[in-house]
Amino acid sequence: MNTLKSLFLLAFLSAILVWVGGMIGGKNGALIALVLAGVMNFASYWWSDKIVLRMYKASEVGRDDSPQLYSDVEELAQIAGLPMPRVYIIPEQAPNAFATGRDPDHSAVAVTQGIMRLLNRNELKGVIAHELAHIRNRDILIGSVAATIAGAISYLAYMAQFAAIFGGGGGRRGGGMLGLLAMAIIAPMAAMIVRMAISRTREFGADKTGAEICGNPLYLADALRKLQAGASRVPLQVSEQAAESTAHMMIVSPMIGGGFAKLFSTHPPTEDRVARLEAMVGGASL
Repeated sequence: MNTLKSLFLLAFLSAILVWVGGMIGGKNGALIALVLAGVMNFASYWWSDKIVLRMYKASEVGRDDSPQLYSDVEELAQIAGLPMPRVYIIPEQAPNAFATGRDPDHSAVAVTQGIMRLLNRNELKGVIAHELAHIRNRDILIGSVAATIAGAISYLAYMAQFAAIFGGGGGRRGGGMLGLLAMAIIAPMAAMIVRMAISRTREFGADKTGAEICGNPLYLADALRKLQAGASRVPLQVSEQAAESTAHMMIVSPMIGGGFAKLFSTHPPTEDRVARLEAMVGGASL
């Protein structure tokens, strides 16, 4: 069900992209928009892991460098039926973790120094299992596609603003200057909401699969409680733009906010995730 919902949302996101391209340049504009998205998705598929690991100055570690972390990843990967991913440590005090890579054979799990200090071994196993679940469920690919299409929509919307202000030919496409300006405001917001909905759907799925991999849903539930508090106290030491662009990859969102900001959160509320995990102990499903 989560996969079908994600695919439907991706299709809707693609439709927004084509609509934006059509508003700017008619049929040719829609075609250019699709080509732009294809190029961006290709680059994201092949190089996004290298980009994000370099962004966070992550260092790859082996069995001799971090024996406990490496052996826990190895053990859980075997349980999950996955090839051994590369293991990275990020020199960040903010407690967080993410998985990246284009497929299970080219994957990596990265944890911050802060998360290794904050969590006990069982809780960290719950986090690692969650990240391995993202790899097994192919969430990295889905998230990358969603992020790049949303980025393409934002770029085209910026072009539409420029065209409307400086008298582009949008009037022939039925909307004119006001139509282009309205689309330039509405389209990026709609794309962001859809992208966040995809991310939240994948987080629930990874929680469930991760709990099954580590064998105890409470490992992850306890970790999430600590991580939510820790992330609000210690922010990531990267630019706001970098934190925003990678927020959907993290175990908990580095973008802390409440009220209206929750609509644009890449993650479901932590209390909802914890409640679902605790329900698994009683035999209920997520």
